[in-house]
Amino acid sequence: MAFGLLLPLRIAQGIFAVVVLGLSASVAHWYDADTLTSSPPQINFLIFVPLFSFLSIVYLEFTPRFLGTASHPYAHFALELLNTIFYFAGFIALAAFLSKLLFCRGSVCAAARADAVVAAFGWLLWAASTTILALHMLRKGGADSEDKVAMNEAPPRGMI
Repeated sequence: MAFGLLLPLRIAQGIFAVVVLGLSASVAHWYDADTLTSSPPQINFLIFVPLFSFLSIVYLEFTPRFLGTASHPYAHFALELLNTIFYFAGFIALAAFLSKLLFCRGSVCAAARADAVVAAFGWLLWAASTTILALHMLRKGGADSEDKVAMNEAPPRGMI
């Protein structure tokens, strides 16, 4: 796997998650403090997505290194794919919500627009790492590539 490329991607994913969380939280706080309505579900979803990303990054980076038995390639792929889908759905939903507003002015509107843009870049980062992992899994033969190598090296039962 392109480990040289994955660690910088993970760091960038973490940084973008922090920015998305901060922007979403500031917009949600504005709704809760300055309006009579609660924050829209699009903003609430973009608060959930970075939190899910933090947990995913912890699993994806630390389990292969420290808990090898708890690490599984299909679980890694599922987490990568879920993050990709969540970021895609989040930034599209927020962009559609912002396009339907009658007016959008001020710092909260700028924060919401920036939130959509940063979430889109987060989606690109997760899509890149998902693609790298999928290509690795296709090249190596999936989860049981080590078992296949071990089976090919062992002599047949009748030959011993």
